Amino acid sequence: MASLLLPLLLALAAAATSAAAGRVVPYDLLYADGVRAYLAREWTRAAELLQRSLHSYAGLREARSACHRACHDEVAFVRGPAAPWDSAFFDRVLQRANCLQHCLGHQLGGPPSAHRISHAIQRDFEQREPYNYLQVAFFQLKKLDQAVSAAHTFFIANPQHFQMREDIEKYRRMSGVKSDSFRDLEATPLWEAYEAGVQHYNADEYLQAVARLEESLREALSALEECRALCEGPWEEDKDKDEDEDEEKEDMQPGLYEAIAAHYVQVLKCRQQCVLEIATKPGRISATEDFIPSHLDLLQFAYDQVGNQTLAAECAASYLLFYPMDEPLLEKMNQYRTELGEDTAVTARENIQHYVQRSLMEKKLIYYAVEHLGGTFNDPDLWTPNELIPENLKEQHREDQEKQKQETLDVEEREKRGPLPFEGVSVTMDSRQMNGTQRVVFDQVLTESECKDLLQLTKAAGGTGDGYRGRRSPHTPHERFEGLTILKAMQLAQNGDVDWKDAKLFLQASEKSRKIIESYFTPGKKLYFSFTHLVCRTAVEGEQEGRMDLSHPVHADNCLLDPEGNECWREPPAYVYRDYSGILYLNDDFQGGGLFFTELDTVTVTAKVYPKCGRLVAFSSGKDNPHGVWAVSHGRRCAVALWYTHSEEYAEKERVKAEELMEQRAAEQDKPDGQLLQGANHGSRSSPESPVPSDRARPTSRRQKPGSDGTQHPKELQPRDEF
Repeated sequence: MASLLLPLLLALAAAATSAAAGRVVPYDLLYADGVRAYLAREWTRAAELLQRSLHSYAGLREARSACHRACHDEVAFVRGPAAPWDSAFFDRVLQRANCLQHCLGHQLGGPPSAHRISHAIQRDFEQREPYNYLQVAFFQLKKLDQAVSAAHTFFIANPQHFQMREDIEKYRRMSGVKSDSFRDLEATPLWEAYEAGVQHYNADEYLQAVARLEESLREALSALEECRALCEGPWEEDKDKDEDEDEEKEDMQPGLYEAIAAHYVQVLKCRQQCVLEIATKPGRISATEDFIPSHLDLLQFAYDQVGNQTLAAECAASYLLFYPMDEPLLEKMNQYRTELGEDTAVTARENIQHYVQRSLMEKKLIYYAVEHLGGTFNDPDLWTPNELIPENLKEQHREDQEKQKQETLDVEEREKRGPLPFEGVSVTMDSRQMNGTQRVVFDQVLTESECKDLLQLTKAAGGTGDGYRGRRSPHTPHERFEGLTILKAMQLAQNGDVDWKDAKLFLQASEKSRKIIESYFTPGKKLYFSFTHLVCRTAVEGEQEGRMDLSHPVHADNCLLDPEGNECWREPPAYVYRDYSGILYLNDDFQGGGLFFTELDTVTVTAKVYPKCGRLVAFSSGKDNPHGVWAVSHGRRCAVALWYTHSEEYAEKERVKAEELMEQRAAEQDKPDGQLLQGANHGSRSSPESPVPSDRARPTSRRQKPGSDGTQHPKELQPRDEF
């Protein structure tokens, strides 16, 4: 066998896409050394090692993909005439293993086992964490262009990262930073081509759409093959098993065929999930639904519009492999056959036929294994034929499909306006005047006297960081934030630290705002409080010169903004249960601090609202209303921030306790307060800001145990703190 493999390996060495020049250092070791240099503030060495770790990571992926592809193509299964099936099978397995071992050893310049990396480090590279360090190192080295590129690359994959969002905003305002510095160093042709193709398609530019969508489809199928090759990794134990269960099963290891079956099914499941991986844009959790079939659907229409019925028919036939009973496409196929002539053969694309046949074969094997050997399978495809699924698994499959469909909610825009429940309150600006949808400004919600009383409450009780997890400056170091939650106000009143009258006014003003917003936007459909927060922002003296940031960066209240993709994703860690938002202003004796709305690009301003006593601005919490707050450059800006939900389960629970304290107070005075909060809402507390991701475990060598002294990193040395 060795004599037969020698020419093969020589051919593989020549054909490999990236031959190794010497030994490739494992990327986890380079990463750990780079972070150590970072913590020691050795910026040049840190930048060099972190870049090398990224090159090593990319090189390892390329080597594995190339070797899997080459060994798959070159090592053919030759079954002897008299050989038993198992001998012939394992002969091929051994040849494939030998081929991979030699190919990877040649590519990497050492044993492949040296490149087995922990899941934690793999996760860091998948989430582009090295770029988080790199941007600081480059900034310290005064390499601004590289710092901006590294920051942008990290932010693309982590759009919810609040600190990096702030850094990006600062970079945008720096002189000397060019727009082309904001480039994604990990960008693939797939998403650039796909998004350009869809944009051309939506603009009725079908000739350009065809070119970019064809490119996108090629890149998608290529990325799919790379992902499938990387699935052929080592066996991974079930992460949900606990240690006791592992000990119990230590003496119950599976036999040869059971172990082979389990590992092979694991590989098949991984391959099936690849379609979700390639259909998920960096930084997103949710995949684009029906990614491959949707390409074909768009292409058939675009080809039809440009007059190429032959290719339109080919794309339609390819799409029908996924959905053979799609009536509009079946009618279209009949039309194409008529136009092209009955004698013209119309067939699906060969690569799509192969894709569908292979996928169905793998699904059949997986479902057989789940039915007879146990386990679960989350089918990533909506097009899987129902007859392929075993009867006893169909109900679970239907439930999984329903969950997938519910992930993307098609929210119909409605602007039902009911009569305002309070006299004197007026609508100053509606959605049309504010150049958007579901936006409104009310005036005279509070009187001057009521504003003064609530401002007095903030001076007497506003605790620095209350409602912001104790953070003094959660949005910008140039402003001090002071907040007061509804329950804290009642507790302070109970202790005699503030006047009960002022605390009661806080409760009543927020309820009045809720009733106004509910009657205007959702008459007949109840809104519950999600969170109530009396907050003041004070400009820090001596910190305003040369300031370039915002008081609150542009964001949406229930989804993650993706300015690059012109999208907002309603998925965790966003507060997805929020439906409407409101801000009740208390004063205007400060400079700056205005609210503004933007397009999804976070740059194009569509409306501005200037604070004043008794002004209430309300809007839907989602993608239609990205908004931010300009810097408060002088003075103190105070307002009641309000968030509402239609889901009672997410209602603000602290409000229940606050109302109970108020009722106790009324009972003690033997004066039932009939006017207080009729039909008040109860709900769970929610933080007023986008959640800051918890600190990730920092990279360590595989030779160290996570959590050892060598892996601890002091708070003052986080990447963001160096900016």
